[in-house]
Amino acid sequence: MRPEELRKKRVTVVGGARSGLAVARLLRKAGAEVFLTEQQPAPPGLEATLDALGVRYEFGGHTPRALEADLMVISPGVPSTAPLVQQARRIGLPVYSEIEVASWFCRAPIVAVTGTNGKTTTTSLIGYIFRRAGRRTIVAGNIGYPFSDYVLDTTPDDVVVLEVSSFQLDHVATFRPRVSVLLNITPDHLDRYNYNFNEYAQSKFRIFANQRGEDVLVYNHDDELIRMAAERAHRKRGLRVLGFSQRTELPAGAFVRDGYLILRIEQQEEVLMHANELALRGRHNLYNSLAAAVAARVMEVRNDVVRESLASFEGVPHRLEFVRELDGVRYVNDSKATNVNAVWYALESFSCPIVLIAGGRDKGNDYSVLKPLVKEKVRALVAIGESADKLLRELGPLVPHAVKAQSMEEAIQYARVFAEPGDVVLLSPACASFDMFENYEDRGDTFRRLVMSLQ
Repeated sequence: MRPEELRKKRVTVVGGARSGLAVARLLRKAGAEVFLTEQQPAPPGLEATLDALGVRYEFGGHTPRALEADLMVISPGVPSTAPLVQQARRIGLPVYSEIEVASWFCRAPIVAVTGTNGKTTTTSLIGYIFRRAGRRTIVAGNIGYPFSDYVLDTTPDDVVVLEVSSFQLDHVATFRPRVSVLLNITPDHLDRYNYNFNEYAQSKFRIFANQRGEDVLVYNHDDELIRMAAERAHRKRGLRVLGFSQRTELPAGAFVRDGYLILRIEQQEEVLMHANELALRGRHNLYNSLAAAVAARVMEVRNDVVRESLASFEGVPHRLEFVRELDGVRYVNDSKATNVNAVWYALESFSCPIVLIAGGRDKGNDYSVLKPLVKEKVRALVAIGESADKLLRELGPLVPHAVKAQSMEEAIQYARVFAEPGDVVLLSPACASFDMFENYEDRGDTFRRLVMSLQ
């Protein structure tokens, strides 16, 4: 839909958090008549903000008024199975995600990144590369900055880098990145997808569903499911696809040869740098770096800028973030590891003994994939949150010490007792945070604050 078509349209926005407020503001600027509906009570100040915008609203539940609209826009936190969304679909009301609506206004090329793990790191890294190349760059989306807040500032000379979740992709219709990046797909959020992994994967594939012509899909060649989908899109639609791999030398894309990152773009081979020169460590970050390098080169960033960026990028908060060293023990905040696969990557990154703090709100996790690494590397397990008993039952017998803590403060005290000089105390929960904290940032900030207060 073109922005001018929104004038006088009746639009219901479902969800009053950051993205809901951002898209409501954007729609009002386009001349739409906006009604915001939110299941929870209004937080302080929000009603006054909506009044100033000319947005009508309801809080504390959804009424039939929410269906009196020409289209509906839902926030990522609103599941497709919500009764209101299901009602809208039954009566033929179009339902879009915030990121879809914002894309209607975007004048800049979009580089969009999705995957179960590594989205935030790779999105931040790509944005960092573009900025070092001198491009005016907007980094937004699931990374915490609603696209709707920034899209009106875009020009054709800018570049937009978006982190996109499956929830945002569930309700796109015309969203079309110039470059899409698909990192990996492992089971996560299955409670939102009828506990069906294929439904979750199909949601991720929507990132390249509308790409064509000069657009590019950058994909993980080592992930069989992704490789098959990319090859099918290339074969059926002629979509240009560039892979990245740690196992295979590819005819087009990026791969590793004798420890060096190699790029093959436009049938030219370039030796980028040695993997030991990367600022981000670990096998998962090698994948992230390969993906970022391909995306940047496709957008005509010079080889030397890519190399210097990969060597100097410092990472993102709450993702294997070093907090401090005390009494010879390093404390690392990996609060963003909200699924099992992310914890696997975290454990794989360390060669020293680990005291692991894990737990929270379980999303149907299968911890079996962690068992070999836990047995090999974890000296002690400190379990927290709603899933503590399950973690102790499944992983506790594999480690010398396993205890349940009632709070993050108690977990850190236990960890300090178990850790020896040379060890790492790693917060890598494998679970959502909502049982004890507002979000994973709150959880990581609490861990960081408590660790910094240790004497």
